[in-house]
Amino acid sequence: MAFWRQTPFLVLFSCLCNSTAFAVILRTTEKSVWANEFDSIELTCLIESISTNNPRIEWKKIKNGVPSYVYFQNKISGDLEQRALLREPANLLILNTSRSDTAQYRCEVAAIDDQKPFDEILITLAVRVKPVMPRCSVLEAVTVGSSTELRCIENEGFPRSQYQWFKNNEELPEDPKTSSKFYNSTYTMNTETGSLKFRSVKKEDAGEYYCQARNEAGWSKCSPQPMEVYDVDIVGIFLKVLGGVAAFFLVIVGVCQIQKSGICSCKDHRETNYKVPQHDNRIDYTSPDEGHFRHKSSFVI
Repeated sequence: MAFWRQTPFLVLFSCLCNSTAFAVILRTTEKSVWANEFDSIELTCLIESISTNNPRIEWKKIKNGVPSYVYFQNKISGDLEQRALLREPANLLILNTSRSDTAQYRCEVAAIDDQKPFDEILITLAVRVKPVMPRCSVLEAVTVGSSTELRCIENEGFPRSQYQWFKNNEELPEDPKTSSKFYNSTYTMNTETGSLKFRSVKKEDAGEYYCQARNEAGWSKCSPQPMEVYDVDIVGIFLKVLGGVAAFFLVIVGVCQIQKSGICSCKDHRETNYKVPQHDNRIDYTSPDEGHFRHKSSFVI
């Protein structure tokens, strides 16, 4: 009696086992993987169950929603040609990765003799790129009490670089109030943009500064650049202003002396009245020879 009660369960279990045995089942160790540029990375596509002896294996690269073949008809193709190979059972090994390899990769296995003849796995690959040397901008000289900004930028690293500033080879804390050494400093640091702003420069802010750009792939830094801090020279500024006023006064006096000496008497030229000579109506402009032929009122024919 107990045997007949267990029979339905045995039949169901047998059916499940048979359905699993004749189905393509894939799995992967990681669905999201990272690799540093120029390193190798293996995308795993493990076949857990299959009945067909020679299944069709294909790999496709999906970038910006557009698929392209990476492994097709038993050979590597596309932009991974000469840079990848297929490892048993269906793993894809990419050699010398580049930033252009960042994409999604799909492993597809088809087995025509299985009841479930197809399965696929999607894997995301991101290639990390080490930052290049950042461009740093540091003012050579600033005055006490003034504001200034130091800049640092780098555009090649992936993921996006984070920035850290150093002074005299010592790392600056992001918040100066957390350090007794930099407690009196007025700077604010933005690790996202690479900006280091001083609200009011102090004498102790003088030194050599450089910036470091870093991400998961590595780091790079710019060369140290000096920033000197000077006191405001009140006496020097006063003397410069006084000298400028004295020079202006001497120019005015010189111009007046030139005018008095008559070297440049523009006034006389302006007041000279040039009159155009006019003809006197009483003057007879007739030549002497014309008098012999001239008709006069007393001449009688």
